[in-house]
Order: sequence, then C-alpha cells, then structure tokens
Amino acid sequence: MSDERKDITELLLDWRKGDSLALEQLIPLVHGELRRMARNYMRRQSPGHTLQTTALLNEAFLRLVDSNRVNWQDRNHFYAVSAQLMRRVLVDSARRRNSLKRGGDQVMVTLDDHADVAVERQDDLLALDEAMNRLAELNRRQSQIVEMRYFGGLNEEEIAEILGVSSRTVRRDWNLARAWLFRELRSKDLQ
Repeated sequence: MSDERKDITELLLDWRKGDSLALEQLIPLVHGELRRMARNYMRRQSPGHTLQTTALLNEAFLRLVDSNRVNWQDRNHFYAVSAQLMRRVLVDSARRRNSLKRGGDQVMVTLDDHADVAVERQDDLLALDEAMNRLAELNRRQSQIVEMRYFGGLNEEEIAEILGVSSRTVRRDWNLARAWLFRELRSKDLQ
C-alpha cells in the first residue's frame, strides 16, 4: 500500500473515532481526487446546469462531514461513498428543478432550445437514478460497481478491493449491469 493510501486510510479511521484534527489533515489529501470526480460528474450535465463543479464538491463534502458515522474501511471506500453522495446531490438538484418546472414556484418562463436540452438531461439523470435504485434492489453489488466505476471513476482493481471480490467478477458484473441499465433506460424511452 502506498504511503498516501495508508495515510488516508489511517486518517479516515482516526476521523471515525472522533479525531477532528484527522479531518483537517485529510482534506488536502483527498481534495484533488474529489475535484476530479466532481468534474467528471459535471461533464455529463447540460452546459446550462446551474450547479458548478465547486458547488457540487462543496455540497458533497458537507454531506461527507455530516456522515461521520460511516464505518470507513479505507480510501477506496471513502471515494466510493463520495461518488454516491455527488450523485445524490445532482439527483436532488434535478428533482428540485423538476418540481419548480412543474409549477412548484408558479413563475412562467419562456423556454428556448437550450432549456429543452437541459430538461432532457435532468430527466435522463432522474431516469438513471430510478434505474440504479431498481438495480440495487435486484443486485446490490452490480449497483455498487456502477456507482464506483461510472460515477466515482474507480478502476476494476480498486472496486474489487473494496468489495472483496476478484477483478474478473467486477468486470463481469459491470458488463451485466451496463446491459441491464441500457435495456431498462431504453424501455423507459419507448414508453
């Protein structure tokens, strides 16, 4: 295990035990990777998305700090949870925009072509979230693999280490989950 990986894991374990200094030392070590993950998420959003990379990172980090009851295993587990929290932030944001779009704030707005694209993408995000929730009910591990790989940017070896399975199992489950999600999302489009 590299020194940085070991340091992050030790700091996470200390933070879990209530050491607030460990959290202060952890932030600079994980900030770059969390920013990269947030950029990956935002790259998939529409150009006019109101949430920016920094805001996504900050909101996810606030949720991480509030989740001090998590039984951190290691740095990979931390990044997997971070990826899940970033997805939750984006889904919550899309739901808020959808509720407003459907009359939640009672303000009339003229939409142009760009706004339609944004609505389609946020609807896609909500559809993906629903599909991910259904996948989790059917096969929790496959759902976790999609979360960590697609959203979190972790590789097969890192995911295998977190889940305690082989890289081959991760690859197989990744392929099955992708096919299942494709069918699920395509059937929703046909409805």
